[in-house]
Amino acid sequence: MTLINLEVKDKIALLTLNRPEALNALNSAMLGELFHSLKKLEEDDLRCLIVTGSGEKAFAAGADISEMVEMTPDEAEEFAAFGQKVFSYLSTFPCPVIAAIHGYALGGGFELVLACDIRIAADTARFSFPETGLAITPGCGGTQRLARLTQASYAMDLIFTGRRIKGEEALEKGIINRLVPAIELMDEAWKMAEGIATKAPLGVRMSKEAILRGLDLDLEKGLEVEAELFAECFNSSDQKDAMRAFLK
Repeated sequence: MTLINLEVKDKIALLTLNRPEALNALNSAMLGELFHSLKKLEEDDLRCLIVTGSGEKAFAAGADISEMVEMTPDEAEEFAAFGQKVFSYLSTFPCPVIAAIHGYALGGGFELVLACDIRIAADTARFSFPETGLAITPGCGGTQRLARLTQASYAMDLIFTGRRIKGEEALEKGIINRLVPAIELMDEAWKMAEGIATKAPLGVRMSKEAILRGLDLDLEKGLEVEAELFAECFNSSDQKDAMRAFLK
């Protein structure tokens, strides 16, 4: 059985974590297949990518503890570095990435959620970092992405205590963008993806790059990046065609 299912329709891709018997827990094999699937999709000139999990119970219930329990420090560092590589690749994927989250998004699954651009959650979604209870830290970006997305003190709250939060709190803290009834989750994700797909791909791609590059810069430098990418759009026939069509 493949660990990642891919579907592409009208330049929108659906990537589904497919290990429901283990609540889509992320082991090395799944991370490897995820990385190769993203590489393959990058060749398809997509307008949007949706990431979700199979089954009804979980988006992804963390990393696979059975694989991790006997790791040496060197093996653990290698595992974390590869997970970080995969999630960083996802976070800089050329087109927008939407996470459609239901059920458990714990540990590594929560880190995967944080690596996506936009996060839509069902009212069944539950988020937590249980790592401190296992005498480890989040290792695939959780300490860094959550602190940047919310506040350092809030990241410390969730990570130190390991407490589990519902979608309402995640929405309030800006972790997710939308909270919907579970039955509407995939329809909402597809609706958003289809809306993005109607926009000029150059404008969307350059806007994503401007936001990501500007995150670690001060405002002045960020504005310089924005102006640079704004100007670069004018090298494309897409810009001319879109503006002429608008004027008509």
